[in-house]
Amino acid sequence: MRARARQLRQRSTEAEKFLWSKLRARQLDGVKFKRQVPPAGYIVDFVSLERKLIIEVDGGQHSERNRSDGERTAALERCGYHVVRFWNNDVLTNIEGVLEAVLQELHLTH
Repeated sequence: MRARARQLRQRSTEAEKFLWSKLRARQLDGVKFKRQVPPAGYIVDFVSLERKLIIEVDGGQHSERNRSDGERTAALERCGYHVVRFWNNDVLTNIEGVLEAVLQELHLTH
């Protein structure tokens, strides 16, 4: 699973790269995020392990996979994580709104 996570980090989408540039190095409210790691057996886009918050950035392919995404989210939530999702387009065109939404989630999980 680590090899797959490493591979996904190397193949990040533009939206994932852009969001990572805003989350990395504790830039958002001093919270540490990791990317493409496997908490609870699923590789997720971004996670704050200390806050148990997962951020997923979805492209168009996810609209066709709603059921499997829902099952995956439910499994992660059973492990104590809270999952929030954003569309690639939202990250690329409204990063301030996305970051504000993440901050709100962080304050709810703290």
